[in-house]
Amino acid sequence: MSISSAALPDLLAFEVPGLDRPALEGSALGAPAPLDLPAAQAAIADFLRALGRDVNDPHLLDTPRRVAAAYAEMLTPRGTNWTTFPNDEGYAGLVLVKDIPFHSLCQHHLLPFRGVAHVGYLPGERLFGLSKLARGVEHFSRDLQVQERLTQQVADWLEETLSPRGVGVVVEAEHMCMSLRGVHTAGTLTRTSVFTGDLADAGPLRDQFPH
Repeated sequence: MSISSAALPDLLAFEVPGLDRPALEGSALGAPAPLDLPAAQAAIADFLRALGRDVNDPHLLDTPRRVAAAYAEMLTPRGTNWTTFPNDEGYAGLVLVKDIPFHSLCQHHLLPFRGVAHVGYLPGERLFGLSKLARGVEHFSRDLQVQERLTQQVADWLEETLSPRGVGVVVEAEHMCMSLRGVHTAGTLTRTSVFTGDLADAGPLRDQFPH
């Protein structure tokens, strides 16, 4: 039996960071999908019942609200001003930010995967502030994802936004859908990579990325 939203506590009174932020602009970034938090809370209560759990247990009474809020936070990108700057000095070397921590949710099992991303580019006429590379990784990771798509999306975003001479993105992550279930291979890392333009071929610049 489903719970009506009218019978639920006020989920919206529970602050979820990022939900009141403006949608992001830019075709590569897109806008967050709309959320129905009361419906999510009711569905989680039904899910717990289907797993044989008593949702009236004192320890579970507030769990549907907490879980709905947690997933809403993990699936909502934060608003960011994606400012670029002119490359007035004509810097032509590699810009590389390593070991950017991230976490995302596996699209197939709704379990987390987490790791680090290494993101770099060879500038053309425009530059990003260094923090934007980390924020770009965070933006695309706040979704139901597969690692291959996440890696490609970050690379495509840099290409579209900066028109650089080359882009490199390497992502390394442990997937809980492999560690906690199925093959139970805790500690296994998956590495994905995309290299474009002047970084597409092996060489000293590309060698600065983990390999």
